[in-house]
Amino acid sequence: MDAGELVPDAVVVGMIREKLAGGANPSFLLDGFPRSAPQADALDAMLTDLGLPLDAVVSIAVSRDELVRRLAGRWICRRCGRSFHEVFNPYDGGECPTAGGTCDLYQREDDRPETVVNRLSVYEEQTAPLIDYYRARGLLREVDGERTPDEVYGQIVAHIPTTPTG
Repeated sequence: MDAGELVPDAVVVGMIREKLAGGANPSFLLDGFPRSAPQADALDAMLTDLGLPLDAVVSIAVSRDELVRRLAGRWICRRCGRSFHEVFNPYDGGECPTAGGTCDLYQREDDRPETVVNRLSVYEEQTAPLIDYYRARGLLREVDGERTPDEVYGQIVAHIPTTPTG
């Protein structure tokens, strides 16, 4: 994960199966899964086995440059754990709320620009093909992720069925 690679399929699929099989409510929302064709195939088989329908797949479209800007701008204080962003929530140099003095900022390995670029390359190779996979099945709902957070949220909510089809 620190290098921007994906968690092994068997681990992710097992975690999802365990969670879905144990729930009394057949409604669910998966965020960031599936991320590869084998995971999509495993999800299809799992949902069939569990008798759960897949009603929609939401794809949030954001340009590569914007993704790098958003993902590579996060910094965290070693002392208090607060998260800052170079653009959206810049550190103002104020006092650290839990340790006094100024915050001691660092950037996590998975937030570094080179790791973000690698993550995006992995996405383009392994995950982007799922857009056509779900489009062909009539399940894909596309959202413009470069709008305001409220507008993106509204688009997502508009695409999620209020009642399951199963």
